Amino acid sequence: MIWLQLTANTGPVECCLGVKKALARLMEEADASGVTVTLVEEVDGPVNGTLRSVLLQLEGEAAEEAARRWSGSILWTCDSPYRKQHKRKNWFLMGAELTPPETSLGNGEIRYEATRASGPGGQHVNKTDSAIRATHVETGLSVKVQSERSQHANKKLAAQLLAMKLARLAEEAESSVRTERHMQHKHAERGNAQRVFVGPGFVERLHQ
Repeated sequence: MIWLQLTANTGPVECCLGVKKALARLMEEADASGVTVTLVEEVDGPVNGTLRSVLLQLEGEAAEEAARRWSGSILWTCDSPYRKQHKRKNWFLMGAELTPPETSLGNGEIRYEATRASGPGGQHVNKTDSAIRATHVETGLSVKVQSERSQHANKKLAAQLLAMKLARLAEEAESSVRTERHMQHKHAERGNAQRVFVGPGFVERLHQ
């Protein structure tokens, strides 16, 4: 089991659209290679239909290879669909493989609430009350996790996601080193792209 984050970092709306397109391409590749993808968390971009970041769980024999292919700097070369006269055509996003945290939160109590799945997942979202909202009672921090799986699976994902967020809050409170995921949101390598895609169709340009 591997966690993979795709993020536009602090890039403009075009980078957020790139994340949405990259997610669609990743899902196609995962389906072809037998990798199961579970949406752990997504952060909407500034325009409807875009994503600032998405956190995925990959499972299967080819999961490690899939994560490797999407790790690093990703370049999308395309005219801006939002700013017609904009000269910039190169939009960068970032893929990062993360280690799922331990689910244990010490003595911290978690309150779980079953809720109906919602959002843009379409056929991939279970329409029953399988989604889980988990709240860390002491801090009030809350996350919602939904997938095609059971409440039990969503509870586990929610606990892991809470653990990651609480770890980040703790490190920030102590003014210590940022967590791995927090750093990935702030930094993206420009140039030396791991993969390059072109045009509105997000077609991969293979290295010569």
